[in-house]
Amino acid sequence: MNKTDESYQFGWFDWVCLWYPPGWLILFNRHWQHYKPDPDGWNWLEYLLFLIPGGFYLALLIRWLRLGGRSPRSQSSEPDPHYQQVFRDEILTPIATRFFQAELHQLENLPDAPPAIVALNHAGMCFPWDFLCLGVLLSQKKGWYVQPVAHSIFFDHPWLVWWVPRGWAQTLGAVRAEKESFEHAISQKQTVLLYAPESWRGLVKGWRDRYDLATFDPSFIRLSVQHQVPILPVICLGNEYLHPWTFNSKRLARWLKMPLLPVSPLLLVFLLFPSMGVWAVRTRLRYYLQPIQHSWKHSLSQNETARSHLYHQAEELRADMQKELDRLRN
Repeated sequence: MNKTDESYQFGWFDWVCLWYPPGWLILFNRHWQHYKPDPDGWNWLEYLLFLIPGGFYLALLIRWLRLGGRSPRSQSSEPDPHYQQVFRDEILTPIATRFFQAELHQLENLPDAPPAIVALNHAGMCFPWDFLCLGVLLSQKKGWYVQPVAHSIFFDHPWLVWWVPRGWAQTLGAVRAEKESFEHAISQKQTVLLYAPESWRGLVKGWRDRYDLATFDPSFIRLSVQHQVPILPVICLGNEYLHPWTFNSKRLARWLKMPLLPVSPLLLVFLLFPSMGVWAVRTRLRYYLQPIQHSWKHSLSQNETARSHLYHQAEELRADMQKELDRLRN
């Protein structure tokens, strides 16, 4: 049930949070609390502590004591298209248009209607703003219900529940990057899925190899063939600057039980302001839509859907996107 039917209005404090990096987490949580009952959520004193160096740790301690020494309780985990729309319009749109200046190019390649798998070169080694901004633009342009395919860390990592409410990713329509969840989502004929064919290999390659596309996982080709869902390749320029000069520390990532741990000069700032975990460096995100791909038309028989053939199709698509990426950045 919605807490209120009134739309969320940006006040002066929200504008401060938009332009002050540690404040983005406040925007996420205040917006949720406007529409959803969340007695275990952050309060005003804790929000204010986010904004000072080291204050997040004190806010975390205060909240933990306030909850009786336990983690926040679970919230609704069902997809909520209404909340996805208002979150997109009231929070993501100002960030995408004012901060990242996101824009679509080559609109003649945009399909008329779903379903579709949108394959994006994912980069940045940070919160997936290249995904979210593309979802905003596609929803604005076509009115589609766009669902990102996300790593399980965004659903149930024990640390994340202290940043955003439990069930946040599910409510916003995210799909787990797991075989069963991915296959169920793509079987819904009105689905538009945002997918990173490089998987985590694209993120962990770091700053040095930022323009080199990693090997594509062929699972999305298999599902495209199986359900006859077209693939819309998209090249993003600018997402490599979301978190620049970064490399992945595998040892620290294993110690913290994380899929990756980006290390850069910004890590020192993050240690003082952990609420900046959902922030990224200001950059201009440009999305170039490529010709639609009908993978099933390249499968001449059942035998050609074998894994080796799927790998071949995935590699062909990767090579085409790499060639276009090189052309665009030069």
